[in-house]
Amino acid sequence: MSSILSVSQLNKYVQFKIKSDLKLRGITVKGEVSNFSLHYKSGHAYFSLKDESSVVKCVMFSGSAQKLKFTPENGMKALVSGNLEVYERDGVYQIIVSDMQPLGIGAVYTGIEQVKEKLKSRGVFDQSVKKPVPFFPRKIAVVTSLTGAALQDILNILSRRFPICSVLICPAQVQGGQAADSICAALNKADSCGADTIILARGGGSSEDLMPFNTEAVAMAIFSCKTPLISAVGHETDTTLADYAADLRTPTPSAAAEQATPDISVLFSALSSMRFNLDNAIRKCISDKSVILTGISSALNMNSPAEKLENSASRIKDLRDKLDRLVTARVKYENAAFDKYVVQLQALSPFSVLDRGYTITTKDGKAVYSAAELNSGDKVEIRFRDSSRAALME
Repeated sequence: MSSILSVSQLNKYVQFKIKSDLKLRGITVKGEVSNFSLHYKSGHAYFSLKDESSVVKCVMFSGSAQKLKFTPENGMKALVSGNLEVYERDGVYQIIVSDMQPLGIGAVYTGIEQVKEKLKSRGVFDQSVKKPVPFFPRKIAVVTSLTGAALQDILNILSRRFPICSVLICPAQVQGGQAADSICAALNKADSCGADTIILARGGGSSEDLMPFNTEAVAMAIFSCKTPLISAVGHETDTTLADYAADLRTPTPSAAAEQATPDISVLFSALSSMRFNLDNAIRKCISDKSVILTGISSALNMNSPAEKLENSASRIKDLRDKLDRLVTARVKYENAAFDKYVVQLQALSPFSVLDRGYTITTKDGKAVYSAAELNSGDKVEIRFRDSSRAALME
């Protein structure tokens, strides 16, 4: 029975075997550079070297990196020299590169550029065909992996910014050989579900991880969508063909969620402000109209039949009062004159004479002024102060 080894013992043994193999010392390997990064503090360079089917990690320490006469770029074909060693902590092998020479642009990068030019000639990237993203979406379809952090970031922001919007998740593989077909199928489902906006998202990764989003199939699927689409693939510095084909490109999935929805708290604040302004405008309008209405009412009252009738009635009353005063004065004047005439009449009345003891003799209703007017046997009437008597003349 073989002895039981710890992981550290195993890694050390493999490291020993690799170091003792002279064929793995001073090797030269060609391939395409990817995921190149230069540590700003140590000056060490970390990258991968790949071909059509395999990838190997590489490290170039600062002493060797400083000697390079060019700056390595992703997609560049390169020839590296160094020793193969095992990184004991992680149990992975890597080339410790001592020298590096460029061999031209890599096949993968060239392929992507060729597809890009082809899509560009078809008008896939034209700004004139970009659809505007609606400001108030009722439904958003999210095309991404169910297990990635990108989905949770999107859902968290959508629920916080615009919770009244419904969300449909269209799961897709975003990495691997079947990813492109899976993404296309998910995009077709998202485009036919009645959503107002589609978000195509994937978290950061290496250029190999993002390869499905650099395929012609995915770019054409995006271009064919009738629904406005926002892309959020990789990190801010990553740009894929999917980004060029999308109606709107955002640097991260979180940014895509923010671009797809308004902030409901900002909307409430704006509505509150608009309501305040509207209330003020209504109050001012009512006040202004009230002033106008008061003026119109005053003018109407001044010219209304009722006002004229009231004024006429008042004038008639004044005239009637004046007439009553004039009539009363006239009556008093006439009564005074009448009383004066009565006094004068009484003074001249024959009845006043009778009051003094005189009588009036009448014959046949006519006054007798002389005894010669009477004959024996005439019937006369003698009028006294209080009565009269008949008499027969002898």
